[in-house]
Amino acid sequence: MLPPPIALDWNNIGFKVRDGNGHVEIHFSHSGENKWSAPQFVASPFLPVHGMAPGLNYGQQVYEGLKAFRHPSDEKITIFRPDRNAKRMQYSAEVVSIPPVPEDLFIECVRLAVGANAEYVPPHSSGAAMYVRPVLFGSSAQLGLSPPDGYTLAVFAMPTGVYHGATAVEALILEDFDRCAPHGTGAAKVGGNYAPVLRHSDRARREGFGITLHLDSASRSEVDEFSTSAFIGVKRDGDEVTVVQPDSQNAIDSVTAASILEISRMLGYQVEKRRVAYEELRGFDEVIAAGTAAALVPVSSITMRSRGDKFEYRCGTQKEGGEVCVKLLQTLRGIQSGTIEDTLGWNYEVQAPPKGWAQQGQEIELSGVDVP
Repeated sequence: MLPPPIALDWNNIGFKVRDGNGHVEIHFSHSGENKWSAPQFVASPFLPVHGMAPGLNYGQQVYEGLKAFRHPSDEKITIFRPDRNAKRMQYSAEVVSIPPVPEDLFIECVRLAVGANAEYVPPHSSGAAMYVRPVLFGSSAQLGLSPPDGYTLAVFAMPTGVYHGATAVEALILEDFDRCAPHGTGAAKVGGNYAPVLRHSDRARREGFGITLHLDSASRSEVDEFSTSAFIGVKRDGDEVTVVQPDSQNAIDSVTAASILEISRMLGYQVEKRRVAYEELRGFDEVIAAGTAAALVPVSSITMRSRGDKFEYRCGTQKEGGEVCVKLLQTLRGIQSGTIEDTLGWNYEVQAPPKGWAQQGQEIELSGVDVP
């Protein structure tokens, strides 16, 4: 049986690093068994990594983000769509020449990380969740610019609130920086796509913008994605609602956005995934930023300074989001937390790890998990 939540101020948990019981690691070595090892529990939050590891020097690193939720009884814990994150990490790993982690093994590592830190999964009533961060990188020493011998996947888990908060934000289109190049790494979840954005998003925040938006770098005429989230646009024509997501080759395959499109179909909305021209921004009734950390964040306006444009959107009287955003968010959270039936098989249940496994250096018998 999984333990109940520990005593924390769950209503003010924030979005920050909070160390729990430990993390899960697996390792790969070309010169060893040439396959991924069995999962180990590691109590320390620190990783012993050689200073010449390509993950530190050459950016040979990918990461993921997903969440686990307690259901109404507080006894059941599930992880939301880890299979999608596993597939996305495999794609990102291929982009930076890292041996892919098998899907079943990835899911097992995530389940073990959540199970070993189960008392840090927030209670259902708090509305918070456990954030899970798998990070995969080249970890053995390597001087030349070629793939190293060894790799590490570490899976961390910690309780968090919502990244952007619960009210609408204003967005600024970045015009002096391109997130990625055509045919580049934009669709991969690699750290190198995010660190260069920091100075621009910090500057935008100081100027009153809570989020930044990227247009395509080739022509600056189409919407790609927000710096931290996918772009969702909502159009209304009488009672008919259309939910639109840009189909950009330079944006990551957002698990949250894909889920929102499925939920939109369930609710009877029209769904379009296609290229979105800049000029269409003036025609949306609502705009939403969709991502794991942020869930759904209503966007009250989008500004492009060079054109003197500021497009404004419905966000409700309390800036909690427009009617469609609120409905989509309620449905998403309901499925994630067990108050709405999961008819699509998105939730993966967590079990307590085997007795005695959560000790430093212990490996787990994978009992059927494929480790090629």
